[in-house]
Amino acid sequence: MGSPTKSLGVRGAVVMTAVTLAASGCGILGGGPSGNLDVISVSSPRFRDGTPLPHVYSCKGGLGNPPLRWSGTTGAKSVAIVVDDNNARSSAVHWVVFNIDPNTTELGENGVPRGAKQGEGSNGKVGYTAPCQADGSYRFTVYALNTELDLKQGAPLAETLEDIADHTIARGRLTADNIE
Repeated sequence: MGSPTKSLGVRGAVVMTAVTLAASGCGILGGGPSGNLDVISVSSPRFRDGTPLPHVYSCKGGLGNPPLRWSGTTGAKSVAIVVDDNNARSSAVHWVVFNIDPNTTELGENGVPRGAKQGEGSNGKVGYTAPCQADGSYRFTVYALNTELDLKQGAPLAETLEDIADHTIARGRLTADNIE
């Protein structure tokens, strides 16, 4: 049996998450593709899907975000990345980056693409907040959007997630299970 958020689709799950996050400061960003969403292939030269997140990208490592690569955003007007965890004890959004040029296909280690903006995470801070829970599941999700988001640097989390949900045309995810 699937999770309740899967039946909601991407928009419903993200909006539900935004409301939950706004009300409680935590939540799980999820849901499955619905309708005609295309699939984005997401990878990293530093870890494979389902393997541990290298220690250097955790709160004890100090390197910031891991590098990511993606393909499958043809037709997008912009790209967004959301890093969240799917931990039973403490779900959180660790990073939101949006208005990435649609021709960009990679994100450097500890970097933000030129012209992109960052929104607030669950902790109210702007920028990558490295995960700490060693036995967590961390999701690096890339969204292709049908527009650039009309949001400012540091936009509130709930607003950013809702706008991403409203404009998603494709989605892909790389998951790190635990931290090395």
